[in-house]
Amino acid sequence: MPSAPSPAPLRQRLAWLALLLLALAGAGWWWAIGRPVALPDAPSARIACVSYAPFRKAGESPLDPHAFISPQRIDADLRALSQRFDCVRTYSQGQGLSAVPGIASRYGMKVLLGIWLGRDRKANQQQIALGIATARKYPQVLRGVIVGNEVLLRGELSSAQLAVYLGEVRAAVSVPVTYADVWEFWLRHPELASSVDFITIHILPYWEDSPVSPERAVQHVANVYARVQRAFPGRRVMIGETGWPSAGRPRQAASASVVNEARYLREFLRYAATVHMPYNVIEAFDQPWKRAQEGTAGGYWGIFDAHARPKFAMQGPVVEEPRWWLGWLAGAAGAALFVLLGGRRRRRDALALALAGFASGCALAWQFRQMAFACRDAWEWTISFGACALALVTALWLARAIAARLAGRAAAPAPPAWLRLGWLFVLAFYGLLLVFDGRYRDFPLGLFALPCAGYALLDWLRDPRAVVMPLLEERFLAAWLPLLGAIVVLQEAGLTPVAWLWLGCNLALALPVLLGWRRARRQARQRLRLQPQQA
Repeated sequence: MPSAPSPAPLRQRLAWLALLLLALAGAGWWWAIGRPVALPDAPSARIACVSYAPFRKAGESPLDPHAFISPQRIDADLRALSQRFDCVRTYSQGQGLSAVPGIASRYGMKVLLGIWLGRDRKANQQQIALGIATARKYPQVLRGVIVGNEVLLRGELSSAQLAVYLGEVRAAVSVPVTYADVWEFWLRHPELASSVDFITIHILPYWEDSPVSPERAVQHVANVYARVQRAFPGRRVMIGETGWPSAGRPRQAASASVVNEARYLREFLRYAATVHMPYNVIEAFDQPWKRAQEGTAGGYWGIFDAHARPKFAMQGPVVEEPRWWLGWLAGAAGAALFVLLGGRRRRRDALALALAGFASGCALAWQFRQMAFACRDAWEWTISFGACALALVTALWLARAIAARLAGRAAAPAPPAWLRLGWLFVLAFYGLLLVFDGRYRDFPLGLFALPCAGYALLDWLRDPRAVVMPLLEERFLAAWLPLLGAIVVLQEAGLTPVAWLWLGCNLALALPVLLGWRRARRQARQRLRLQPQQA
């Protein structure tokens, strides 16, 4: 069998160490998210008020003008919610939601009745007519009528237009009327205070322009609430939305997770009990349709999931992923697959393939978990599965070449240049999306970790005699990747560990190309210097 120069012993030892660390990192991450996390208990499992939207089944959306939720479904929801909540907040009329007050009264619940406003004047008048009719029919059930939700934030109406709608509703109903928006917009439009009976603000630490960590989130809420009270002395201020997402991309120090959602809600309820302020938590059920507007995080603000199952208890430890062992199982399956298909010849080969396969399996399991949260339809599932399959094939190809080089044999064929070019292009393209439109985009680390780590290790164990100039397109893309990754880190203020890992993936894929370019240029210069001497 032909042989190739073995990499230097130090390089071999470091490569083995890298394979071991990658496998341990995968196993350790899955083990960590399966550990119970001790959190402070909430004062009670009962919550004053919660946002309620019944559009939680696949394909359902309030944006569909033909959507309709039957009274029977609303009855089942409110019957269950009445065990935990004293009140529900709705956001619109029509589509079956006008039945909420009548059904809520059966279970002793109150309602914050929502009237949806937007740019369409005709739709606004229909909403207002329905809201007024419902408020007149069930005045004893309503805590208030909320005319418009974040209309100023979306830029769909001016404060003057909004004031006209508020005046119309106030003149027609006997219950208090308010408008709800992010707290900054109340401070920007204090003139609206004269048009409402009380002020309703939204405080969402995760979505702040400068996101707040879950450990500091409740103090942030207290500071904002006090600031708004000072801005509107003598006026009643209600928190109309507050909460935390259980899944989605991290935003600087604000990480979306089940543990952090539980932490925030428990600590917020403890705070709210001490100041006796009116509040509403967003939201009762996860809303999958929101992922189209707000990314993965938008669909996971519920205290219950889309199947009406509670995500966590209000007392005792909380576990992020009860089925954490599936990650280990995926790692074991990856190790077996790589050993079986890797063409192993010796025990050392099998060990290298097993370590690479275990790390790949754990990483892809991480990606599949993210896909379960993020994918909205068959098309997105198909694209995601296809990308993961390509990553797995690439990783297996690279693992065979790495095992061969560790054994000092003629290397198994490395993946063709076009495949590395493809990964460089996709990573650069997604990097551009993160830089210029990244607010709602996840970090697909589990997908890119496989080719990025594999190509980096393969280059580390390169044959010193083999110097090949990378393709022009590879050099162009590789030159941009470190910059794109660094910008993402800066956008996250250096506070997001995932952003640093993303930068690491960019460097792992780009550096072999850039260093190969450098080696090829150096060799070309040496040849030029030798030519006159040979002549």
